[in-house]
Formats: sequence, structure tokens, C-alpha cells
Amino acid sequence: MVRKPTDYCIRSYRRDTIKHNLKTFNVTVEESDLFISADSDLSMLARCSVHQVRSHLEAYIIIHREFVTSMTPLPYDEWAPEIVREMIKASTKAGVGPMAAVAGAVAEQVGHDLLSHSRNLIIENGGDIYMNSISDIHVGLFAGTSPLSDRLIIKIRKKDMPCGVCTSSGTVGHSFSLGSADACCVKSRSTALADAAATAVGNLVKSKRDIHRALETGIEIEGVLGIVIVVGDRMGAIGDMELDQA
Repeated sequence: MVRKPTDYCIRSYRRDTIKHNLKTFNVTVEESDLFISADSDLSMLARCSVHQVRSHLEAYIIIHREFVTSMTPLPYDEWAPEIVREMIKASTKAGVGPMAAVAGAVAEQVGHDLLSHSRNLIIENGGDIYMNSISDIHVGLFAGTSPLSDRLIIKIRKKDMPCGVCTSSGTVGHSFSLGSADACCVKSRSTALADAAATAVGNLVKSKRDIHRALETGIEIEGVLGIVIVVGDRMGAIGDMELDQA
């Protein structure tokens, strides 16, 4: 499984969870490192969920090795575990390999497992977040050495949740990207799709000149609600992305 850095996109929401009196805790299982905010400490339930989700995915990968290595979408498998089916659907829409959706898919599956235990739930998995909250959430955009890094906030309204906000970068951390964007952040109702689409759109950005084309292409992906791209001192946004200064 691919591990992504934890500081791509989510910083200011951690301060907001304190204001809303949410309990925060970490759950780490091998490569999966989740930072979770909820109404109560659900670490035991979350750990069980992560183990179960990972076991389903790992068992499938043992038989289908191409699931890990493919850089292009794979055929839908109706007999696959739920997380595999969601990754295949998301990656097919985005036009990338299924592992491009793994962090978002894991966060989303764990979120579904915990929803009956908490009205507020925010799950960050290596910079990709699943959110379902009764209050608005502010998401800080980290973009490495860009002068715009930590200066922008994405406002996620409670009416838009549940949703996912995921970020890909060609200059920050160890996630795989064919592009050079400092940050490519995607919002979608599906966290798995947001993750896959962030990779797909980020791959298109080789320089500042590509921002407009990447935004126009990315917003056409079915299920993508909004996109923000940062390259150096330039940025662009499209769709349902409410931005403010940090």
C-alpha cells in the first residue's frame, strides 16, 4: 500500500476540532496512519476497522498483483471487496491506476464504519480527508516552498458533507506524481474519487502554464466538485471551492 505524507492539505482543521470539543486520536496500522477527530474516543473501533479494510485489500492484492502496479484503470470486479470496488470505480473515472485512490478509500471506508458512533467525523489519511460534520470545517492548503503555502483556506460547509478533500503534489513528500504542482487539491462527495482525481489532475501540471488546462480537464471528471492548483507563486481554482486567506 502507498503511504503519503501527512502535511499536504490538512492543517488548520486540527485547530478547529479543538474549538468544537472533538476528541482527536491517531490510529496507525502498518502504512495506514490515520488522524481522526470524533465526538468521543473511537480508537478501538477505528483500529478494528482499519485492520479489516486492510485485510480485505491485501487479500485481493495477493491474487491480483496488477492491482498494485497498474498505472491505468482496471476492469470492474463485482466479486471484489467493497474497498477494491470503490477504488476501481474512482480510478476509472479519473483515468489512473486503482492505487491512486487507496488513501482516500481507506479513510472513507473507516468513516462509514464509525458514522453510527459519532455525528462529527474527520479522518485524515496521509493528507487525504474524509469529512462528515455538523459544523463547517476549514482546510489549510500546504504547498511546500510555494509562497502561497499555508496562506489559503478551503471552507467546507456542513451542507456539503459528507465529502472528501484530497491533495497530490509533485514537489512535496513521497506520493507518486508525474506532474510538478506544489499542490493539486480536489473536492468530491467521494473521498476515493477525490484522491484518484487529485493524482490525475496533478499529473497534467508540468509548469504554471498548465494550470488552466488541468483545471478545465479535471472538472470534467464525473463527481469532482472543485479543484485548486498551486504552482510556485501562481494558483487557479474551478468549481465549488470556497477559498479565503489563512
